Amino acid sequence: MARSEKKEGLWETVKTVFWALVIAGIFRTLFFQPFWIPSGSMKDTLLIGDFLFVNKMAYGYSAVSCPFSMCPIEGRILESQPERGDVAVFRHPTRGVDFIKRVIGLPGDRVQMREGRLFINENPVSYEEEPDFIEEKAPQGSHRLTPRCSNDPVPEGGACVKERLTENLPDGRSHSVLNITDGWIADNTPVFTVPEGHYFFMGDNRDNSEDSRFPAVTGGLGFVPAEYLIGRADRIMFSSAGRSMLFFWTWRPDRFFKAVN
Repeated sequence: MARSEKKEGLWETVKTVFWALVIAGIFRTLFFQPFWIPSGSMKDTLLIGDFLFVNKMAYGYSAVSCPFSMCPIEGRILESQPERGDVAVFRHPTRGVDFIKRVIGLPGDRVQMREGRLFINENPVSYEEEPDFIEEKAPQGSHRLTPRCSNDPVPEGGACVKERLTENLPDGRSHSVLNITDGWIADNTPVFTVPEGHYFFMGDNRDNSEDSRFPAVTGGLGFVPAEYLIGRADRIMFSSAGRSMLFFWTWRPDRFFKAVN
């Protein structure tokens, strides 16, 4: 009798774990997907070690909405177009990994960088000066990435400085962007005309971002097809400056539940 009860108890545990995984998978596929920020390409909007949930209802669903791109969906269903200025997560079209960047160019837009400034449809975007962004020159996150600084060389532990500006997009949305150095390779680009059904993405840390300014044919990102969109980043839930979330002394409480603008 005891052995039978033990088998029944084990079976109940297995069923509970199975259904818990099924429910978690459905929730992750249809509603919100967790995402850790692994690099500094979106500073200072998003910092290495920020943890957020991606709103997967924002743009509809496609094959990449499921883990391992297993959703049996052609194109997109329940589709909604991203807005310029959204911070979005998407699947890299050739590498099969998830990226997070800001939507800059919509279908039909002409996007160009001139001397580090953004032009959309031949119109210059306006900028306002902000106080410099200052962080410690030290390895960050689980990948131990060391930030680049406009005042390099900076010794480890020193103040790493970047120029910070407010960029005012033509649709009325604004956000901060960082500049590390003038004359970087992507500070001057040709005009990119965004094809229908595609989007042009850029990182806010402009001199430290692999984005649509680098064409896919050269190993970069290029234009992102709509079917590779995963969702919109709306709010930071948790943030840690250390290599592990268990290092509670590295938590950033001021970033908990912070809206992503």
